[in-house]
Amino acid sequence: MGEPEVKRDKPWIIRTYAGHSTAAESNALYRGNLAKGQTGLSVAFDLPTQTGYDPDHELARGEVGKVGVSIAHLGDMRTLFQDIPLAQMNTSMTINATAPWLLALYLAVAEEQGAPFSALQGTTQNDIIKEYLSRGTYVFPPGPSLRLTKDVILFTTSQVPKWNPMNVCSYHLQEAGATPVQELSYALAVAIAVLDTVRDDPDFDEASFSDVVGRISFFVNAGMRFVTEICKMRAFSDLWDEITRDRYGITDERKRIFRYGVQVNSLGLTEQQPENNVHRILIEMLAVTLSKRARARAVQLPAWNEALGLPRPWDQQWSMRMQQILAFETDLLEYDDIFDGSVAIDAKVEALKTETRAELARIGALGGAVTAIETGLMKRALVESNAKRIAAIERGEQVVVGVNKFQNGEPSPLTSGDGSIFTVSETVEMEAQSRIKAWRAQRDAAAVAAALDELEAAAREGRNVMPASIACAKAGVTTGEWGERLRQVFGEYRAPTGVTPETATSGAAEEARLLVADLGERLGEAPKLVVGKPGLDGHSNGAEQIALRARDVGFDVTYDGIRQTPAEIVAKARERNAHIIGLSILSGSHVPLVREVRALLRQEGLDHIPVVVGGIISSEDELVLKNMGVAAVYTPKDYALDTIMVGLAKVVERAIARRDAEAAEPRREEVF
Repeated sequence: MGEPEVKRDKPWIIRTYAGHSTAAESNALYRGNLAKGQTGLSVAFDLPTQTGYDPDHELARGEVGKVGVSIAHLGDMRTLFQDIPLAQMNTSMTINATAPWLLALYLAVAEEQGAPFSALQGTTQNDIIKEYLSRGTYVFPPGPSLRLTKDVILFTTSQVPKWNPMNVCSYHLQEAGATPVQELSYALAVAIAVLDTVRDDPDFDEASFSDVVGRISFFVNAGMRFVTEICKMRAFSDLWDEITRDRYGITDERKRIFRYGVQVNSLGLTEQQPENNVHRILIEMLAVTLSKRARARAVQLPAWNEALGLPRPWDQQWSMRMQQILAFETDLLEYDDIFDGSVAIDAKVEALKTETRAELARIGALGGAVTAIETGLMKRALVESNAKRIAAIERGEQVVVGVNKFQNGEPSPLTSGDGSIFTVSETVEMEAQSRIKAWRAQRDAAAVAAALDELEAAAREGRNVMPASIACAKAGVTTGEWGERLRQVFGEYRAPTGVTPETATSGAAEEARLLVADLGERLGEAPKLVVGKPGLDGHSNGAEQIALRARDVGFDVTYDGIRQTPAEIVAKARERNAHIIGLSILSGSHVPLVREVRALLRQEGLDHIPVVVGGIISSEDELVLKNMGVAAVYTPKDYALDTIMVGLAKVVERAIARRDAEAAEPRREEVF
């Protein structure tokens, strides 16, 4: 007799996080990935789109199409989903501050396709709170931002019932250095803050609250501590059931299910021996798929070469094939939870839950997640956790293969030849600027003005902004116009940096301290470092850790946070009489932004101040930057912060030597 037929579980949604350059190019990429077996879309938007600027805005310079697709208006969204039937598609959009706007554009395109709102399935990330802690694509202050999150939740619950209006996003918390307990507690604190905001709305229908809770989903991270990550996901599931039952009184067990999508850890991907990242990605994926009770509903994986630059379609295909092989070639989906009854797993899950409950109580005593963010307490805790992680790698206590152990090996054939990453053409920005000017010229200006006035009225009067946003989309309003009108109502915001005198230091090496002390004696003051983040890149981990360690070794550090124009950075360097400027750029916009900073320094007579740059920078671009006069370039392979500090001190030392030599030059001439 043959074996009885086994009923297999349905696989999770298989995605890749993708989008670049233009809507047309991204549309071709999406259709290609779907043809390869991808079962859902995950849209990456560029930074101007995420922060509410048009491609021709000053802050968008160098950023258009770099880390995602540029979507400036309805025409772009229409092109992005051309020949992709939205009624049958499950679409995830990583969008936060401008989530109401991008969802409005999506809904307008769905209407054009004849797709009823009731059929649409997908997710808007819409977790603005974590943006103040990690990615930095916030626009408005926390209060108004939370109100916009609520508007999307209430609108979709009633009008787009299959849509997930929010991914409570712990993914970026881990990328910012969060421990498992911090990832659990901060994400759950955010979910509590959002649900409390919804419940406290005076126009909220209490009868629909269980529907709201049932549509909240999570977007999590999984790192290399394999067993801990499995336990973390089981703890997440238990704690969410506990919170929704005990705090919110949800009796329907189906509405209390912890539903989550995942992208596994990108923070741990290495530039050295990048082929090792394939194994890391696979192991991390297992942590969110092996336990049936805490299995992800959707999985998207980074590519092996993301520490080098943007992945190519082939690289994304490789990551997709990992998922397909696990889902379709193995017997994983034929079994119940294989970890049930494990003493070790149960003990670790209970320990995580106990610590998380304690941290949630501490955040609650402070006044909740928003207060903990506004006071900088959460941010400072993440910066300190990340500093400890980096210090452990530097000391060799946390082994990273190919980085601090087993460094010797054969050169990777994957990185040879005609390049191992995808590059965005410099013409993309100019073409986007031309297209948006043409778009503005052909629309009905009166209809645009009326739609924006109604949007402002809805925002000022406390009405849900979604209906007005959809009307704006149909009238031809642009992303920048939508963002600017709400800035006029809500204002803008700059979050605490997490680098303060109270932030714990990491114990820097003596060599760097001695070099900086010697510079201080020669200068008559501590050498002054201005750390700048030009453009819209909000990934501040690197800048924060450099600022923290530089302060630790004796530099006088100025770091004012994210989203600075080149002019603001140069003005700060003049004001502080800086001895060195450090620029952190991870969006791929380093060449145009550094070019502008260097030009402004020359214009202001400050080109004697050396500039160093850190980011995900190819060897070709490193040569370009050094030809511009950049003194040093640091990439993810430069993990040892004390080595970087020694390098910064030597850059200042060389600048002082040049200054002294130039000062002595006229005296030599006078001798003759």
